[in-house]
Amino acid sequence: MQPNGEETTTRASLDLLYSISRELTSALDLGKVLQRVLTLSMSNVGAVNGSIIVMDESGNPIEGIICVGDKMIENATEQLTETLKGGLAGWVVRNQQEALISDTSSDERWLRRPDDEEGRTGAKSAVSVPLVVRDQIVGVLTLVHPSPNFFTLAHLDLIQTIADQAGIAVLNARLYEESIRRARVMTALAESASVITASLDLDEVLQRILAQISDALLVEVVSLALIDPQGENLTFQASSAGTTKGLIGYRVKLGEGLAGRVAKEGKGEVIPDASDHERFSQEYERNPKLDIHAIACAPLKSRGVVIGILEAINPIEGRFDPDALEVLTGIGSLAGTAIDHARLFEQLQATHQRYLELFQDSIESFLISDWQGNILEVNRQAELISGYEKADLLTKSIDQLFSIDQEKIGSEFSNLIPGETLTTESELSTKYGEEIPVHIYIRAVTVDDGTNLQWLIRDIRERKNLDRLREDLISMVYHDLRSPLSNVVSSLDVFNAMLPQDGDPAFRSLLNIALRSTERIQRLTNSLLDMSRLESGQPVVNLFSTSPLLLAVDAVEAVSPVAETKNQIIKLTMPTDTPSVLVDGDMIRRVLINLLENAVKYSPAGGEITLGADTEADLAKIWVQDTGPGIPPLEQDHIFDKFTRLNPEGSQKGFGLGLAYCRLAIEGHGGQIWIESDPAQGSRFCFTLPLAKN
Repeated sequence: MQPNGEETTTRASLDLLYSISRELTSALDLGKVLQRVLTLSMSNVGAVNGSIIVMDESGNPIEGIICVGDKMIENATEQLTETLKGGLAGWVVRNQQEALISDTSSDERWLRRPDDEEGRTGAKSAVSVPLVVRDQIVGVLTLVHPSPNFFTLAHLDLIQTIADQAGIAVLNARLYEESIRRARVMTALAESASVITASLDLDEVLQRILAQISDALLVEVVSLALIDPQGENLTFQASSAGTTKGLIGYRVKLGEGLAGRVAKEGKGEVIPDASDHERFSQEYERNPKLDIHAIACAPLKSRGVVIGILEAINPIEGRFDPDALEVLTGIGSLAGTAIDHARLFEQLQATHQRYLELFQDSIESFLISDWQGNILEVNRQAELISGYEKADLLTKSIDQLFSIDQEKIGSEFSNLIPGETLTTESELSTKYGEEIPVHIYIRAVTVDDGTNLQWLIRDIRERKNLDRLREDLISMVYHDLRSPLSNVVSSLDVFNAMLPQDGDPAFRSLLNIALRSTERIQRLTNSLLDMSRLESGQPVVNLFSTSPLLLAVDAVEAVSPVAETKNQIIKLTMPTDTPSVLVDGDMIRRVLINLLENAVKYSPAGGEITLGADTEADLAKIWVQDTGPGIPPLEQDHIFDKFTRLNPEGSQKGFGLGLAYCRLAIEGHGGQIWIESDPAQGSRFCFTLPLAKN
């Protein structure tokens, strides 16, 4: 029995669906799938022309193909985008339904072109259906015949049937292509990351970046520009074309042109046809060496901040892949970080080199050691002063060069406070057996992420020799003055006894000046003798119970004539019941006179000086307060050292021995002396003495 017409039609439809399904599922390449869908559709309904456009989840066109007669036009996405915006395909997408146009000349859904004019192809018949998968449109299939009223509802149903099968195939091919593209992007970025970050040399990093972009995007020229420190311009630093295209050194203002716009906005951009793009930077058109057809530009970012741009110019295959901007942007993020690291490394290297130059070329002698005292680094001056070569010094420890004051420095340098410097004096043992007196400054420093000790060594032989000469001179002056001074004092005493009480006032005044001057010289010579004895370790022996008030009155009386010449007032605020102290009265009287003379010297004319006392436990605390300029904190620790003078170039003269004597005298009595001073608020010299026991 022969099958009837309905059975024949059903069987033909099933055969068609089977054939379509087999054809479409045999390929995953999106381009091949689109060609097969278009070929099958056109052949089954007799269409002459046709097109398919594929969209992503957001409805943006990502791939398109056109067939005109026997000619297949691939990569027609741009041409089809216009119809997706205002033509039949766009209407199908917006309304999510198929469309049949019997006569394109009378249907507003058809986007008319010059080719549709009567004198050319004229009116046509068209059918368009959506490719839908799970309620999502993944594409649009449009078929055209040059004769109006060619397509029927049967054709529309058949095309929709094909579209239903094709939708899944197109989606699978699109997803497959996206996965391949994603894998390609990730592979390109992974390879770029490993290559770009393999160096910290800035020039090499730049060249690696260019090479990676060139390999990943297959373009004619890759260039790189960085934002200048002022943040106003881009300067091209590198180009795969070298200097032949005139790009290196070229400057572009931020916000101007493609490069300037991308740098300012931080968003990449692809221009497929640079010649007629209204926003394309005009500066390149003035460069006769660089003929740009297409260009992609992406920002260089480091820690989220744009530091420059990357440009890929003229794809070798004529057009950029859809993932070109993503690859370029990804490499831009990697490259920005790599450039930042290379810059920081260059700065670190430059800083390290400057440190080494300062360290090596310093006029001071430096050693670096670990906390066990092992020498790790030395400079040239350290080699010169020690006589050892660097290699020899690096085998030694600090204690082989000089002895360390353990009480001052502490066991294992425990007295070192971060940020502060300890000082001590010692003798450096040189290679030739010489012992050189040195002043040492020790501080903790950070070197290569670790903390070590820095030793600054100063040769103080000249200072020691000068000190010795001063002491010899002072000793000579003392011994040579003592005998004639005694004769002068004796003669003045005789004159004083012989002078009548009602004698010539002028002669009496001159005699008093002579007596005060000789008394001052005697105080100086006695103080020098006491300093010599105390420094040699001899104790104070002439200790008697003495009233501090009486000593203070004598001291004020001795200094008052000098204070009066400057209109200064010396106020004695010491209580009358201040307990007696066990002291050598003459030595302490000279201490008070020295402190008062200093106060008079440094206080301004008309100033006030106060001498007071108090009792603390078994000690008497005595102080002299002036109204002078004060003493800087850095000077206060050394003010009681021998030969130390404030502002030695100033108008105040002296040898710097008065306060040194005061310290030795007070400490010789078992007391302490110190200074309390603030700049511009004067100074208070305080000392303590032991009270006499009843």
